[in-house]
Amino acid sequence: MKKLIELAKENAKNAYVPYSHFPVSAVLELKNGEIYKGVNIENAAYGLANCAERSALFAAYSNGVKKEQIKRIVVYTDHDYFVSPCGSCRQVMRELMEEESQVILANNLGEVKILRNVDLLPFGFTKEDL
Repeated sequence: MKKLIELAKENAKNAYVPYSHFPVSAVLELKNGEIYKGVNIENAAYGLANCAERSALFAAYSNGVKKEQIKRIVVYTDHDYFVSPCGSCRQVMRELMEEESQVILANNLGEVKILRNVDLLPFGFTKEDL
């Protein structure tokens, strides 16, 4: 896990955050060890921005990854507190990752908080609700 957090920390430099100045990095690890990275990317039309978690997941899915292959995701910010995925990311994570997949929050103090995906959105809307 330490390697993933270091990778997420380095990846945060790739964030495009000219408005918020709040870089977020996500590193998605598959069960086979393969890695997909994402950062938040802002836009002057704020609604067109994309979060790091969704960037990493969309990159993985764009390359043929399925939810059963995902082991965990690390969400890193360069602040001394934890930042949890936003509501939109929680909904996307709920559908694109297994319920038991780990969601690891990491800060610049080297602290981590490990959660299960399902615990971030316990009553999330899923395909079973359709």
